Amino acid sequence: MSEDVPAVLTEPAPAKLNLALHIRRRRPDGRHDIETVFAFCLDGDRVEAVADEGLSLTVDGPFADALTDEDDNLVVRAARALADAAGIPANAALRLHKKLPVASGIGGGSADAAATLRLLTRLWSIDPAHAARVAPALGSDVPACLLSMTSRGEGAGDALRLLDAGISGAPVLLVAPHIALSTRDVFAGWDGNDLGPLGEWRDGRNDLEAPARTLVPVIGELVDWLDGQLGATVVRMSGSGATCFALFDGEASRDSAAAAVPAEWWHLATALR
Repeated sequence: MSEDVPAVLTEPAPAKLNLALHIRRRRPDGRHDIETVFAFCLDGDRVEAVADEGLSLTVDGPFADALTDEDDNLVVRAARALADAAGIPANAALRLHKKLPVASGIGGGSADAAATLRLLTRLWSIDPAHAARVAPALGSDVPACLLSMTSRGEGAGDALRLLDAGISGAPVLLVAPHIALSTRDVFAGWDGNDLGPLGEWRDGRNDLEAPARTLVPVIGELVDWLDGQLGATVVRMSGSGATCFALFDGEASRDSAAAAVPAEWWHLATALR
């Protein structure tokens, strides 16, 4: 009689985009009040889990080598925080398929942590409220990634309101220069000038683009290149960079642009959820 094989649960960790990002002020605690619109792509990383004794993590995929410290990985931290909140042992064998570049402004680590919270809530059959409670402490983008739905974020980004932006299925192309960019360093370079609130996101901006360009000048080339593609309707940098994106008027124009991306840049042709 063969032994039972543990069931493998899988959870997507979709790439996050900031369709607009306005920085309003720097708080005394060092964090920032922001106004942003989060959107999520159909593609991204993937987290898998099986029941096991103890907690372990295996990482594979194109960007696995960029994650070297298992104990500091947000997937492991999320699992431990969730288990502590639920008062249970952190028993799971986790596997992260790392398709998104790290430190690139598209929420890779935050999306992975959020996917882990959703996944282990199912695996451990615990109250989803535990995941919502621990998410903010894991990172300012984790609550939004936990929802993975188009939403407006305020405060530190964790005061969320679902938003019907009419963009589900919109073709999008992400482009990045294979240069990791520290969120802390980009925020530190913000000039402190409040340029006004965020109204309609299409009329918005990304206030972190200027300091990000100072650190990684090629971001300007990415924005200019995307802006020059036929059918591109909105072009911006996402988050603290260095990934930039363009929304397109159709799949054909997006695919044509994707085929022309310079070989030295990473890219992902996808659509919004």
